[in-house]
Amino acid sequence: MNKIQRNAIAIAIGLMFSASAMAQAMSEDQHKAAKASITAQYKTDKAACDAWSGNAKDICKADAKGKENIAKAELAAKYKPSESANYDVKVAKAEAAYDVAKEKCDDKAGNSKDVCMKEAKAAQVSAKADAKAQMKVTNANDKAAETTMKANDKAATTSAKAIDKATATVVKANDEAATTTAKANVKADAKSTDARVDAAADKRDAEYAVAKEKCDAFAGDAKANCISQAKTRFGK
Repeated sequence: MNKIQRNAIAIAIGLMFSASAMAQAMSEDQHKAAKASITAQYKTDKAACDAWSGNAKDICKADAKGKENIAKAELAAKYKPSESANYDVKVAKAEAAYDVAKEKCDDKAGNSKDVCMKEAKAAQVSAKADAKAQMKVTNANDKAAETTMKANDKAATTSAKAIDKATATVVKANDEAATTTAKANVKADAKSTDARVDAAADKRDAEYAVAKEKCDAFAGDAKANCISQAKTRFGK
């Protein structure tokens, strides 16, 4: 596993545990209470704008509304974490900044106002483009990490199967070798026994021949008696 794969897996695991922890940190009742608090804060901020007049009041209202939208997006991302929710937070911030910037441009006139509006729009487009790019990068990393983990799991499974197969082959070969050795030993023992029997018989025959030959030194009944004793002795 190379460094990129390890980093991808670490990112995926980190995001998984981070998202899980955030989701568990807020209950449904807490979510409802937080939404109500955001709405109440917006009403307070908006009411405070009445202390202003003209374009300053418009800027104040745009700022209050932007803060509300950002707070709602952040709450949604905390309640149900996802890369899409994180993207929505960035978009809400870009939109809020743009709305306030537009109102501030109203304090200008002519070309200065036109330039101000273009710059505000450029900043909004840039911020949203960065947010979208970040979402795509994160999703791509998550996908890469998932693919890597699946590939590693498959490789591990294949390796385990190969090891099991190799082990089974070795065990089988050892068993066959042991069986062959046992058969060879039994056969060798049988041949050894036969050889010893044959050798004993040959020795008896040779010794009988010697005893019989010695009987030739006698004659008549003495010789016959000698031969009879030799046959009895050597089982002839």
